[in-house]
Amino acid sequence: MAAASYKWLVLPLLFIVLGAARPLPVHPFHVSVTEINHNAADKNLEISCKVFVDDFEKTLEQNYKTAVDLNKESVKTAMDKLVKDYVLKHLSVKADGKNVVLDYLGFEVESEAVYVYLEGPGISALGTAEITDNLLYDQFNDQIGIIHVIVNGVRKSTKISYPETKAVIRF
Repeated sequence: MAAASYKWLVLPLLFIVLGAARPLPVHPFHVSVTEINHNAADKNLEISCKVFVDDFEKTLEQNYKTAVDLNKESVKTAMDKLVKDYVLKHLSVKADGKNVVLDYLGFEVESEAVYVYLEGPGISALGTAEITDNLLYDQFNDQIGIIHVIVNGVRKSTKISYPETKAVIRF
């Protein structure tokens, strides 16, 4: 009889221990990094966006109501479509006041990050870059976007924080 009464003490302790044993989130913040490099020789913008894999998968799952696995090679074509659609809806660039048509080149996963690659052709010079970036804003209201723009080897950077979506960098 005494052993049966101990189970009511042990069970709550077991739940506390198991709850504490769960892994902590991989990262306590939500950030993306967008880098825009003006390639004067090719007259284009070379753009890369870096986001955490788990955050991006969660966002894509929420938006497209489908299972997402950016590491799985067998579904790469399907994932490419989701990534392309999402990024082109949530990132835009103006060069000297004119909208830049962004071409999606692809994505790759490296460790805990996803790199998305885009190109903006037909940009012979860049004096002012206006970036609209709300990547992952639909998932995280503490999202931060770090933006780097490189022109003629000169790098300028800025940061936007949810709900801010626009950044202007002048050279």
